[in-house]
Amino acid sequence: MTKEQENKLQTLGAIAARMQLAAKMGIQYGGDREIYKALGYPLEITYQDYEARYYRQDMAKAIISRPVKMTWRGGVKVIESDDDNETALEKAWVELEKELKLVSKFNRLDKLTGLGEFGILFLGLSDANNIEVHRQPVTGKPKLLYVKPFGQGSVEISRYESRSGNPRYGMPAEYTITVSDTGVTTTTTDVKVHYSRVIHVTEDMMESEVTGTPRLEAVYNRLMDLEKVVGGDAEMFWRGARPGYQGKVDEDYEMTPEVEEDLQKQIDEYENNLRRMLINKGISYEALAQQIADPSNHVDVLIQMISAETGIPKRILTGSERGELSSTQDRDEMMTYIQSRREEHAEPNIVRPFVDYCIEKGILPAAGADGYTIKWQDLFSPSEKEKVEIGKARSEALSKYAASPMAEMIIPPEEFLRYCLGLTKEEVEQINVAREKAVKEEEENQPTPEELELERQEQDRNRINLPEE
Repeated sequence: MTKEQENKLQTLGAIAARMQLAAKMGIQYGGDREIYKALGYPLEITYQDYEARYYRQDMAKAIISRPVKMTWRGGVKVIESDDDNETALEKAWVELEKELKLVSKFNRLDKLTGLGEFGILFLGLSDANNIEVHRQPVTGKPKLLYVKPFGQGSVEISRYESRSGNPRYGMPAEYTITVSDTGVTTTTTDVKVHYSRVIHVTEDMMESEVTGTPRLEAVYNRLMDLEKVVGGDAEMFWRGARPGYQGKVDEDYEMTPEVEEDLQKQIDEYENNLRRMLINKGISYEALAQQIADPSNHVDVLIQMISAETGIPKRILTGSERGELSSTQDRDEMMTYIQSRREEHAEPNIVRPFVDYCIEKGILPAAGADGYTIKWQDLFSPSEKEKVEIGKARSEALSKYAASPMAEMIIPPEEFLRYCLGLTKEEVEQINVAREKAVKEEEENQPTPEELELERQEQDRNRINLPEE
């Protein structure tokens, strides 16, 4: 049996195991009741199912895109030291990020990873001067020309490392990437790629280090339920908001074929919104009762269950990604979730493997003895509007404190700044330094006794020389 056949058997075995597990879902009463089958839930969900739901269902797209967008907002920096001197690594990172638009590519990679069981970042290196070289290990110190994210739908792991003594035992050794060329017609090309030209990314792993859990898998049934409720409500409104009519023909009225044909034409035009009234004699019309129910309670329960699994607060899930429609508590919970996501997924699974790879291959200069850190935008920093409101409140409190003659005896100035205005110890020290500097400058600008005497004499002379009235 060839290595390729062994890899295919390994993949088929994993698929079969997942199908056996899925077949057990929803089984009750010793197999007499199959809830999944009765409710229309699929036993097996493919990558194409997740992809289709992402593109067509608003809630599915929000689950995938909203946390990713907030995770990478503000960009990411590689820092060696906190001083103002820019190191070679810091400078090279800024230039590389700007040239290749890395944060944008990481954003897309993060979405594709969560959509399926894994994602990859393909690294276009200068040593690959033709398509066949991609199958070979990276040699020398090549230049990084481009990066391109791919999802599971465009990638197949065509070969695994089968040598048990190899540190990469059980890990992908070669990928087959389907690259689409979009021109007048769309063509695809399968490219064999060595693992050394790929950053492999997974999320929410269990036993396997190659595949993770798709973000929509645990809520897939709820997404289907939400589609049923919302779609059913729309259909119910479409059919029930405009009531149907039943016509009653008078007992002594006889309808001719010409009248019947004209009536049918009027009904067709009425149904297709070409007319708003019916003109007839001998027939009376009665509106049928409307059948419209409020689905909001059902929708709310489904969204609450989706929120519980995804960790995204309900009002942020249904509002904007910035959370204008959410409470402060919802926003803080979401920021805590995003911070955790940065620390547990984005940094260790995407940013650091990429930076380490670039340092190893000479694309970025090596870090110093203390290594490097990844710096993100502070999620909890106040917005400009919040800063203005905080400054206004502090100014009012400080004005009242200064106007009270007994205030300093109760709370000394430094303690007031720290405990009442919420300033840090460093900020209080900066205020003290600035105040002492201002006092010193004012003292230095005070005139000397000699200067005061000269000024007095000048004023006396001016008074003596004043002309009489």
